[in-house]
Amino acid sequence: MTYLLLTHLFTGMRSARHRLVRSYRDDGYSTETILVASLLVVLAIAVLAILATAVTDKANDINLDAPAPVS
Repeated sequence: MTYLLLTHLFTGMRSARHRLVRSYRDDGYSTETILVASLLVVLAIAVLAILATAVTDKANDINLDAPAPVS
């Protein structure tokens, strides 16, 4: 009796698990979404590179020589 009950229980669990796995739809991201996200990342990196170059150039233009004392 116990064996039949356990067999029925495990069969029901396996059937429920199979239904859950099969009913889950994972379409994932479309190719267009991935391309747009990649393009945005590339644009952000390009903007950061341009800004870093501009800031570095401005920092290099700072004159650190002390002016001659006025007497």
